[in-house]
Amino acid sequence: MSEITDFDALRRAMAENSEEPEGPARNARAEQLLAEAEKLKIPLAVIEALGHQLKVYNYSSEKAKMFVPFARLLRMWDERPEDFDAYETHSLHWVFKWMSAGMLDQPHIPLASIEKWLGEMEHRYRLAGHSERAVRSAEFSVAAHIGDEARAERAYGAWLAADRDDMADCHACELHVQGWWQAERGRDAEALKLWGPVLEGEFTCAHEPHTVLASSLAPLLRLGRVDEARAHHLRGFRLVRAMESMRGAYADHVEFCALTGNEASGLELLAQRPAYFTDDGHPRSKLEFMAVVALLMDRLTALGLGEQRVPGPADRTWTARELAVHARGEALALAARFDERNGSGHISERARARMAQEPLVGRLPLGVRTPSRPTTAAAPASAPASPQEGTGTPTGLPALIAEARRLSDTLQPNAVEAWEAVSRAAEGVELSPLDRAEIADHRAMDLGPEGVPLFERAAELYAEAGDPGEALAARARGAYVRALSGEVRLALTTIAGLYDQVLALYAEDGTGLRQTAAVLMSRARILMRQVHETPDEAREAVLADAEAAVRGVPALVAGRAGDDVRLLARLAETQAMLAELAALAGDMETAAELFARASDGFVTAGLPWFAVEYEARLAGLAHHLGDIDRAERALRAALEHGGPHLEAPGRAQLNLQLAEVLGGRGLAEEAAEHALQAAHWADEAGESRTLGAWARQQLGGFLMRLGRFAEAAEVLESALPDLSAETHGDGAVVQTRWWLADCLSELDEHRAAAEHRLQAAEIARHWPEQHDHATLAHLAGESLSHAGLLTEADRTYARAGALWRESGNVHGLVRSLRARAWLALHIADGTDAARELMGDAVRECRTALDGPAADDEEARRRLTAELGHTHRQFGDLLARTAAQDAEGARDDSVRTTLEEALSQVTRAVTVFTALGDEALHSRTGAELAAGRLEADLSRPAQAAARARAVLAAYAGFDTAAEADLADDGEYAATALERRAEAEQLLRAGVEPERA
Repeated sequence: MSEITDFDALRRAMAENSEEPEGPARNARAEQLLAEAEKLKIPLAVIEALGHQLKVYNYSSEKAKMFVPFARLLRMWDERPEDFDAYETHSLHWVFKWMSAGMLDQPHIPLASIEKWLGEMEHRYRLAGHSERAVRSAEFSVAAHIGDEARAERAYGAWLAADRDDMADCHACELHVQGWWQAERGRDAEALKLWGPVLEGEFTCAHEPHTVLASSLAPLLRLGRVDEARAHHLRGFRLVRAMESMRGAYADHVEFCALTGNEASGLELLAQRPAYFTDDGHPRSKLEFMAVVALLMDRLTALGLGEQRVPGPADRTWTARELAVHARGEALALAARFDERNGSGHISERARARMAQEPLVGRLPLGVRTPSRPTTAAAPASAPASPQEGTGTPTGLPALIAEARRLSDTLQPNAVEAWEAVSRAAEGVELSPLDRAEIADHRAMDLGPEGVPLFERAAELYAEAGDPGEALAARARGAYVRALSGEVRLALTTIAGLYDQVLALYAEDGTGLRQTAAVLMSRARILMRQVHETPDEAREAVLADAEAAVRGVPALVAGRAGDDVRLLARLAETQAMLAELAALAGDMETAAELFARASDGFVTAGLPWFAVEYEARLAGLAHHLGDIDRAERALRAALEHGGPHLEAPGRAQLNLQLAEVLGGRGLAEEAAEHALQAAHWADEAGESRTLGAWARQQLGGFLMRLGRFAEAAEVLESALPDLSAETHGDGAVVQTRWWLADCLSELDEHRAAAEHRLQAAEIARHWPEQHDHATLAHLAGESLSHAGLLTEADRTYARAGALWRESGNVHGLVRSLRARAWLALHIADGTDAARELMGDAVRECRTALDGPAADDEEARRRLTAELGHTHRQFGDLLARTAAQDAEGARDDSVRTTLEEALSQVTRAVTVFTALGDEALHSRTGAELAAGRLEADLSRPAQAAARARAVLAAYAGFDTAAEADLADDGEYAATALERRAEAEQLLRAGVEPERA
């Protein structure tokens, strides 16, 4: 920390402190700087230090400290106004508004004092000649705060009617408050309309669009515009996360989580800001924060999680139930203090209403990683309930059995659960052998490999019940389970005997079509299993047996199924088996058609949920065959057919596949929606670290393509910790960091962008192909340069240049040299180095043009264009050097340098001219640069000649109307711009009279 010895050093120190993060440390430094200012014995130094202190207090949680430095400033103004310069005079009057708002936020300041202050503000503004707009705005704030709606409306109207002057709040802040009032009055749509220019970036300031994004969340949810609400949450929270002074906006984001089923995310937000529970410097924002904490804790308690540990004040551990009580007590106590001061119950009413809100959305996926929401498990909707205990023999048991049979006969998803309900209800009850057989059979289906003995028991009971065909079917099901467990040989032996028995029994009319088809289907399934477990080189021998077994089922059933759902399902499944066999044989087109038939068969049978798997298989084959439209249709159908029966992992997979297909077709917006759903369902399935990370990575990429950089950055940052080279591949990790860095660059977070690009480059360093490594190093140099880390940027560009040279990429090498040349101008004594580097870039271009790489005409034209751009940049760099020399009064060298610059730019014109019309814009741009240099060298005739050459090049674009008729709007716009520059150059110069 440098010593403050003069006014300039003080100003530098205050500027540096202004760039520090909000909070007590910055405030403490401002207090030290005031003490240093007082030592200088310069009144303006003290005034500026007081203003700096007041500003950092205002943008922190210690707002209550503002009043002391302001009172001192006001006293200094009253005693010696001549000590204030124009800027400090403006600032003093400006912060009157901060004082007014600050008093409202402190319940210990009497309302009478606030009203008196409002009058003082009005008086001083009138004396200074300012509009009353800021005064009426402050009056509105007072009236709205105490709940005086009539006065608030009057002040609101007077505020908008008054002229805007330099004391009015910025447009962004005014629109925020105006929209807030409309939302308070129940006019959410009007509020959002008012906030539009702020949300779209037309008006911004230090706290906007931060607070507008936060304030818009609840109105958007109330209007059902949930996608916008989610986007505003991701974008807005990123802005307020690091700003200590924005507790009220932070509270809006916690509230959003509580109202959208994102309670777990709300807890994460609380954990990030423990000081917000106890900071007392701004009671109003503490009231808002504690109110939404109570709301969130009530939501958790309602979900049965009242005993869950949650973040809270640091003095102890908290459960959700305990923190709800504490937060509600704190909020209401603060509200009571405000109401006592205000003489109304308005603040308490608002606090109670906020804490009593009900969720506006059941569960809104956010895209960022979110723990699965814990809820009380609910019984399946179509599963019958067990009879009440203690009623003896249950009178409802026959109904339960009938319902279970209906569900299983029609292959409904909840059939197994229905038989479990029967089993529970039948405990201690004497049942018929058939009833017991069915219970055992379905229990075996649910147990998997452990159910084989139960299949045998079911077979015995079916036989005892006089149904030998169903007994054979049960044993066949057991054999198939053995095959699934790896016992294929034993299963084949078993099924062979069962197959012969059932055919003989069927021939004697000893069993029905359904039972016989069940055995044949189990045999087909076992033989299909054998196919899959046989090595490729030996597979041909078993393919024929499997196909024959599969075709045996429709040979038996076709034309005789009627409306029997089980038999129709068998027919559909055989189509899927034949599709698998076709795929194994390499006939992908036939496989795709057969999977489509299988899906249609299940849908026709009224079993669309069985079609999901085959639509997904069809999608994969269609994608492989290049039929993207069919792949898209199949994935959409799979999601539709699965409906509520599709489990979370499957839903996540299908949405992610559809997102990838849509993204490949350029439909980024819809792709993002499906990637969002994929991330949500992956979280619900407990697969956040695997499938969820993939989905978030894709979602972030789609959002970036849509230009939604803040949202994309939030999502990609959420994905990054879960992505690993082992699980997802190092390519996915590199791509994620690359995309994230691109987003951060767009958000002007250049240091962070550089870090991600360097980390990605370090991974790519080990790849056989080094193009990505070089590109990432080059981009990292760009980020470091934008971050002001010039030495580091130069070093990184040099690394990129070496990689470009090694890989033979002349364009990358030349551009890295040019970038280093520009950096050298800003590094101490770097002028000579800049010239040398730009000269190296020219030489690399010429060497490449003389080499074998330029034998290809297209490659030669690209290299020629690169040479032209390098000469142009060399000229611009020399012109910049001349300007620096002029500032240093080195007149003797300025003209020489300008002549060198003109020579380089003239060469650029020559090079671009050789390229013809494709380089017209580049040529005219260089021509104009040369014209400006001619003017700087006092050669108006030559400057005018170059300007006329540009006008002649765009002779067809004399007016904007003619440009509007052009086929290429971008070309026309550039043409008009070039003509305007040329005409300006002509007007600026005065040609000598001709002899």
